[in-house]
Amino acid sequence: QVQLVESGGGLVQPGGSLRLSCQASGSIFSINVMGWHRQAPGKQRELVATKTSGGTANYADSVKGRFTISRDNAKNTVYLQMNSLRPEDTAVYYCYADLRLRPGVLTSDYWGQGTQVTVSS
Repeated sequence: QVQLVESGGGLVQPGGSLRLSCQASGSIFSINVMGWHRQAPGKQRELVATKTSGGTANYADSVKGRFTISRDNAKNTVYLQMNSLRPEDTAVYYCYADLRLRPGVLTSDYWGQGTQVTVSS
């Protein structure tokens, strides 16, 4: 059984910062990609940032220069440092991991339960 547990969401004023964390646990052989998506009320879920096990990062245009994704591969943990937050960043943020349970099998996506980020004065 694989679990992804997020933490770090909350209420912040515009221009403020938050740091999200997500740790994957369970019977995991390897993790290829870890990342974050978000879903605002009435909108589709969208990619925020991803990072491969080799260190390649990818960001949505809307967060480039403001958000930084990082990983601790030894801890199966991914972080999202969010600076210069805007009201339009308000959403539920979901962690995900593309991982392999055993050698030689295809990878599968696993998702966290989501953490609320609200940017408001």
